[in-house]
Amino acid sequence: MPRSKAIAFGLTLAVFAGSWISPRWPLEQAMHSSLTVVGLAWLWWHDRRWPLRPSHFALICGFIVAHCIGARWLYSYVPYDAWLQAAVGWSPAEAFGWQRNHFDRFIHLMYGVCFTPAVWHWLRQRWPQLSPGHAFALAVMLIMCTSLAYEWLEWGIALTMSPEAAESYNGQQGDGWDAHADMLLATLGALLVWPLARKEFQELPA
Repeated sequence: MPRSKAIAFGLTLAVFAGSWISPRWPLEQAMHSSLTVVGLAWLWWHDRRWPLRPSHFALICGFIVAHCIGARWLYSYVPYDAWLQAAVGWSPAEAFGWQRNHFDRFIHLMYGVCFTPAVWHWLRQRWPQLSPGHAFALAVMLIMCTSLAYEWLEWGIALTMSPEAAESYNGQQGDGWDAHADMLLATLGALLVWPLARKEFQELPA
């Protein structure tokens, strides 16, 4: 593994380990963190089989780091508003009139942003005959499908819990349209990648 990737992976492991120092909700955090373990193992294996570009690898590591933070505070309780007030004296909750914690929304948006470049590259590796535009369209559809599968997984897990525990795990915060909003944000995040990285997609070889 190149040095840049090894550093990104090592930092991600360090954040994951640090997130388990004196956990507030160990059982719930373990449920969320099971996906982190799967994601780290998949990233290591995939990069050995289908090497990612360093920037794409770093984006996925960044997403996993954000997920580790969300898992520690069960998403609904991430104190980002307090952090921002302490750091820059600005409160997004006051500025936008938010009544809920939006860290889970941020994570789903970042899923689309952080994974789409790597998925696009993988499609181009596997099927070089795909044009950059067609590969991007397929990447967006894969982001949409995996987002749907994740929401199904959350729903299935919630069925095994009490209503209170399911609400805490899913982080719906009383929003009956939570799953729909999450899938929409992941899709929007994926679509945002094209204008941001269009030049890279069109000029660089697979």
